[in-house]
Amino acid sequence: MEYPFEKIEKKWQKIWNDKKIFNAKDNTDKKNYYVLSMFPYPSGALHMGHVSNYSIADAISRYKMMQGYNVMQPMGYDSFGMPAENFAIQHNSHPRITTDNNINIMRKQFDMMGFGIDWEREVSTCHSDYYKWGQWFFKKMYEKGLAYKKTSFQNWCDDCQTVLANEQVEDGKCWRCNSVVRQKELEQWFFKITDYAEELLDFSGVIDWPERVKTMQTNWIGKSFGTEIWFKLENSEELIKVFTTRPDTIFGCTFMALPPEHPLVTSWLKNDPENSKMHKFCDKVMNEDTISRTAEDTTKEGIFTDRFAINPVNGEKVQIWITNYVLMDYGTGAVMAVPTHDQRDFEFAKKYDIPMKIVIQNPEENLILKEMEKAYTEPGILVNSGKFDGMKSDESMKSISEWMTENKMGKETVTYRLRDWGVSRQRYWGNPIPIIYCEDCGTVLVPDEDLPIKLPENVKLGKTTQNPLLSVEDWVNVKCPKCGKHARRETDTMDTFVDSSWYYARYADPKNNKMPFSKELADNWLPVDQYIGGIEHAVMHLMYARFFHKFMRDLGMVNSNEPFARLLTQGMVTKDGAKMSKSKGNVVDPQYIIDRYGADTVRVFMLFASPPDKDSEWSDEGVKGAFRFLNRVWRLFDENLDLIKDNLATKEREETLRKENMEISSPMKKLRFSTHFTIKKVLNDIENRMQFNTAIAAVMEHLNNVYSIKNVETLNAAEKAIFVESCVAIPHLMYVFAPHLSEELWKMIGKENLLHEAGLPEFNEKYLIQDEITYVIQIMGKVRGKINVSVDATDDEIKKLALEVENVQKSLEGKNILKMIIVPKKLVSIVAK
Repeated sequence: MEYPFEKIEKKWQKIWNDKKIFNAKDNTDKKNYYVLSMFPYPSGALHMGHVSNYSIADAISRYKMMQGYNVMQPMGYDSFGMPAENFAIQHNSHPRITTDNNINIMRKQFDMMGFGIDWEREVSTCHSDYYKWGQWFFKKMYEKGLAYKKTSFQNWCDDCQTVLANEQVEDGKCWRCNSVVRQKELEQWFFKITDYAEELLDFSGVIDWPERVKTMQTNWIGKSFGTEIWFKLENSEELIKVFTTRPDTIFGCTFMALPPEHPLVTSWLKNDPENSKMHKFCDKVMNEDTISRTAEDTTKEGIFTDRFAINPVNGEKVQIWITNYVLMDYGTGAVMAVPTHDQRDFEFAKKYDIPMKIVIQNPEENLILKEMEKAYTEPGILVNSGKFDGMKSDESMKSISEWMTENKMGKETVTYRLRDWGVSRQRYWGNPIPIIYCEDCGTVLVPDEDLPIKLPENVKLGKTTQNPLLSVEDWVNVKCPKCGKHARRETDTMDTFVDSSWYYARYADPKNNKMPFSKELADNWLPVDQYIGGIEHAVMHLMYARFFHKFMRDLGMVNSNEPFARLLTQGMVTKDGAKMSKSKGNVVDPQYIIDRYGADTVRVFMLFASPPDKDSEWSDEGVKGAFRFLNRVWRLFDENLDLIKDNLATKEREETLRKENMEISSPMKKLRFSTHFTIKKVLNDIENRMQFNTAIAAVMEHLNNVYSIKNVETLNAAEKAIFVESCVAIPHLMYVFAPHLSEELWKMIGKENLLHEAGLPEFNEKYLIQDEITYVIQIMGKVRGKINVSVDATDDEIKKLALEVENVQKSLEGKNILKMIIVPKKLVSIVAK
């Protein structure tokens, strides 16, 4: 009989739902455990990446339930943002309608998969009971001086018609639509994440995060120790501040490189609108992506500003150039160029005939300026450097920095690559920023009693060149909360990463309408014990959430320093060697697989395909293999149900068998070993290694061992007890991977409790001591047989038994044995000719 997955899965989903076994309790004697997967965008249906992610989370959740924890595994939807807005536009509808419809579709699929989700804690970021508190957090940021507005050049996506944070630009392209990103001068709201840069470099508050993620965040924050040097503009008191990690080269600075986005360049362009050459160059560079601008093979280009700065250490004039290879992202945005000791500067100076000066001499081969074909970038001896001549370059840095500090030429400092988080977005479908602009009162915060600011329904959506909210004048025009005069709302909405930076805390108290969450409940659950999501969020969501959590801590809302104690970054699901995508035509619909093979088959395949942190390649044959495996388990119980029920272990039966002291055959001893070894391995693979694939493989191997026992009805009572124990262990172990089938088998054999109530299976160390060992026999690398030998067997005895195997004898006919090698407890290798 084939496993009737459809009937069984619906049955157990209803039982779990009716009993509310996944509803976490806020007050219990049990220890809490919080399992969370990154919540999805409501795109319309689950894809295989979702299934993989949530199968991992559910396996952990069910395992922890079996351990006796009070487990919380909530779910919600990251439902604001461009994807939802564009989806609505494409379907000639409103984002609120299409988003809610998509959520309903995804919710049904979550239920069909049987994921153990606490639906009473469900949140959706586009619902006002959630986004009200996002507005409240913005106000707190503003009140604490962490939210501010300024005009600057921003990453701009023409297709999305909105600003992108630095973290949302990947290889010079929009992370959403893959369009080239250009620079555009705009007035924007920012969060001062840089105030937390040093704390964000400290990962001591996390328990288990991948080193790769910590490294990515560390590199993105980009802490650098160096010197800030103050150059004066010629014939002016205005300063240009330059950050360098090479103060030892300051005497060799012959020009300064500025990016087109530098504030000084902006002001020069505004004051000189007739300078078409400079305007044209700056426009050209700012429309190029930042990755190609800084690439080593990019042609270095620039334009001389006809301006000079004064080198503070020697009073020499330094040319000021606008270049394509310098970005505002590093240091102060201005770079002191030392052509003889930096290759990029060398190439640029050669191209534009800019003076050069050697200030670090090669101690092994004297450098001659006219003969230099490339920059000298190694350590050396200072020359042409005033009082510092003769010093070793690497030893002079500290002395030169201190000298410049004493003489008010600069200062030793630390700088970060990290820039403040631009949170303004020029789109409709997002959380409104709670700001009102009044001509008399200036910038005014919307009062708490007026929150949430709800989005207007009568907005004009579509391909526009301006923020859609500007089209709703009766929403934009309001009374000033302070003076009552005419005022205007802020029409930018918040970056959706603001919504996802604190959602994990809302799950602790999702119905609270007086505050984002209570401190007591938050501290009851936070930090999240196990967080699961893609590594692509390493320098976006994960860093923003850490920043937000530390801000909430400083507000006194949480005690913990970090949001997520443990992080698992799951791999992608690929097909034909590439990430699944509609454009590549390699998408597999989970619904089709569920309908054909059942949710447990999908779960088992996804967890078995690879370790959770590695990419897994979709395989139709692999899915069929998982289905065959579950059917073999089903048949084992279907065919032996009466025997299993009649011989289930009880204290009385175990005592009787112990007294009778029946003889147990060698195959049954091996099966008992298999049972206890498999239990131990599966528990270790999950608890200590989180390797579900090897745990499932162990159960598969154990199932083969169970099936190797023939004529079960002829076994004596003690052997039947071993056989039954070996069978019962299978659903007990498989509950975390294939919960529907496991619950059904558990019930079939007469168990009254649910599997999560049964606790984890136990193994007995005394049954892990083997009397016999299996040796594989190879002849010239090919397996020709197996033998079971006593653990005390000598090498000669093992060789003798190996040569007595019929298939080995056939393979050796007409050949001379040159060598026999024994690999202890594993292998007999025969070399013959």
